[in-house]
Amino acid sequence: MSINLSEIIAIDVHTHAEVSCRQPHDDYRPEFDEAFAKYFKSSHRPTIQETANYYRSINMAFVMFTIDAEYELGRRRIPNEEIAEAAKENADVLIPFASIDPHKGRMGAREARRLIEEFGVKGFKFHPTVQGFHPNDRMAYHLYEEIAGAGLPMLFHSGHSGFGTGVRAGGKLRLEYSNPIHLDDVAIDFPDAPIIIAHPSWPWQDEALSVCLHKPNVYIDLSGWSPKYFPPQLIQYANTQLKNKMLFGTDFPLITPERWLKDFEVAGFKEEVKPLILKDNAVKMLKLI
Repeated sequence: MSINLSEIIAIDVHTHAEVSCRQPHDDYRPEFDEAFAKYFKSSHRPTIQETANYYRSINMAFVMFTIDAEYELGRRRIPNEEIAEAAKENADVLIPFASIDPHKGRMGAREARRLIEEFGVKGFKFHPTVQGFHPNDRMAYHLYEEIAGAGLPMLFHSGHSGFGTGVRAGGKLRLEYSNPIHLDDVAIDFPDAPIIIAHPSWPWQDEALSVCLHKPNVYIDLSGWSPKYFPPQLIQYANTQLKNKMLFGTDFPLITPERWLKDFEVAGFKEEVKPLILKDNAVKMLKLI
């Protein structure tokens, strides 16, 4: 069974796998989890199957990924294979992305190839602040080459990071890594691979809009914030020049689709733009038809 595009009402391009059913939670640095729950006012952590059941119940499809930051954090990742295999069991709603720490170099590139060829992953997620690298660092290019060669999207966290907020020294995580201007180089070097700038990119929103406007292969997902807090220039461009490059995303389970959609309705988006953001742009970007 595959996604029935005529029945689903939206595609959420940004959800997290938070709980592994194959291995125990790695409680390496609990201060991160405690500060994270305080920042987002939530400690809800559904399993992958619970998430699939939930999205099916609200007639939405979703992209899911973990974050591999084993080099920078020393925390064991949730297996990419677990998400990919869950996607096969929930192919009507779940689109699997993988995450590989760029510091893994050529071994990471080999893993990416295996995940694409053997497990059918449909894209890759990066979090520069948590993974500890500039997106335009050539260290990551072995990995990008495999992804771009398969024509798959690369999704990058941008802007402020809730992870590490409130921890002493921010957990030594550097916000500057997630300035979206670094993605300008990546978009030049990999012009045929879709590049998604995740989140309203505060405090670098204008940089994100500029890169997205200038580079045809760059998109912006609107996850991580309630739409009622979106900066006005983001809504302005979503309604005009970038209406075909904006993607619905929540950051589930941190923000639910119900909460996001409720605020989306009154945030100032044009009626003719809403279907593009909620589903049509993602269908095109993910090559679902």
